[in-house]
Amino acid sequence: MTMKPATGVTVRGERAPWLTLKMREAIEAWLFISPTLAGFLIFFAGPLVAVVWYSLSEWNLLSQQATFVGLANYNDALFRNPDFWLVVRNSIVFAVGLVPLNMALALALALALSRRFRGVVFFRTVFFAPVVTSAVAWAIVWKFLLQGEAGFVNQLLAAIGIQGPNWLREPDWAMVAVIVTRVIKMVGLNMILYIAALQAIPRDYEAAARLEGASNWQIFRMIIWPLLGPTTLVIMVITTIGSFKVFDHIYLMTGGGPENGTLVLAFYIYQQGFQFFDVGYASALAMIMFVIVMGLTVVQLALRRRDT
Repeated sequence: MTMKPATGVTVRGERAPWLTLKMREAIEAWLFISPTLAGFLIFFAGPLVAVVWYSLSEWNLLSQQATFVGLANYNDALFRNPDFWLVVRNSIVFAVGLVPLNMALALALALALSRRFRGVVFFRTVFFAPVVTSAVAWAIVWKFLLQGEAGFVNQLLAAIGIQGPNWLREPDWAMVAVIVTRVIKMVGLNMILYIAALQAIPRDYEAAARLEGASNWQIFRMIIWPLLGPTTLVIMVITTIGSFKVFDHIYLMTGGGPENGTLVLAFYIYQQGFQFFDVGYASALAMIMFVIVMGLTVVQLALRRRDT
């Protein structure tokens, strides 16, 4: 005689589980990535969609009235506003001046500080310290140092018989001053990346090359530089993106002047949105800057892929 289980009692193994192992693993995976996914949707995807919508409308921040105008903001920026192309030119000049100088100086420092010697930690700390220094404090201090005759830099030049320019009041010199101070502040980050890449290169390559009679320049050109290619690409991309996003140095040191000589795209977007309260036009400018930076990044990746 076969006995049946009592009513309401579940026998283990009589019924398959509601969720399969694959479904449970998928749910667990989504739960683990949900905080990152939520942050991406809230702080990146959502604002990006909003900027696209704002760029297609005429929205005054004071009146809080938005009117759909289609591509009128883009047409105004690209074909009607002469200041836009001046701003783009300034942004390109800033990037062309900053990126090569930053990368060259970072590589030189990394080559000098990648090997262990007495005091190497101190020198690494000295060159990296500006990276973690407040950008506001850094810009304000350099603004005082680069003043006219009263500035420390010009006083130092006068001591050796050189009359320095008014760095932040002459259009050409103002751009140079902003580029150099930005390079000094951020070069430590790229230096650390290069040091990490250099220390990952096996020393056997260098030892074998020296046994073959290779010089230091030949070792660098034929061995070290090619192996630094991936790191160089990353540094080039992030430095280029950062050069187009610069705002704090321009705002605090020159305010876009003199004569709009340092008026770059990021600061121009700020002016249109928060000084002239034209959010729609500022959003269109932001989308144009996004396309420019994305295009430069794709070109850099394509050139790197072709070289490899």
